[in-house]
Amino acid sequence: MVKNINDPERVIRFVVGAVVASLAFWGPHNNWFLLGIIPLATGFVGTCPLYMALGINTNRQKRI
Repeated sequence: MVKNINDPERVIRFVVGAVVASLAFWGPHNNWFLLGIIPLATGFVGTCPLYMALGINTNRQKRI
């Protein structure tokens, strides 16, 4: 897969996803923490399916 998320955005997505997913352990007891899995996974992989569908690419590195 082509990476379409730049490095600073990946870190932000990973941190935000981890914080939201951690709500399962210390926050309100509902299923909203499952939404944290989405930014956590896209930050880890570096590819956002929504960006791909919309034609957005924030990763400006040149491919060799």
